[in-house]
Amino acid sequence: VQLQAYGGGLVQAGGSLRISCAASGSTTGFNGMAWYRQAPGQQRESVATASNDGRTEYSGSVKGRFTISGDNAKKTMYLQMNSLKPEDTAVYYCNSGGYYIGQYYFPGPVWGQGTLVTVSS
Repeated sequence: VQLQAYGGGLVQAGGSLRISCAASGSTTGFNGMAWYRQAPGQQRESVATASNDGRTEYSGSVKGRFTISGDNAKKTMYLQMNSLKPEDTAVYYCNSGGYYIGQYYFPGPVWGQGTLVTVSS
């Protein structure tokens, strides 16, 4: 399975953007979905995670503004980002095959190549 993230770009603060991640190869859909991001000079951090039973979790900095979703028929996951802030600027990576243990989410082995989101002030 391979993941291809796309849809990043330049957006003004307060704007919205939806990024996508398409899966290819032998897969019937996502078994766990996640988006991570990495800003320049920073470590990669979890942004949004989801399991097949409907559980979703968001980092405190994006909760209420971002929404993770997926379409198994299209083998595509999405991250809808609203009320964007300059501090949301980062390369966003999608991940599949992860799972929750208690309050923690463990990412799966498959990563997309990343798509750059730049938010101007």
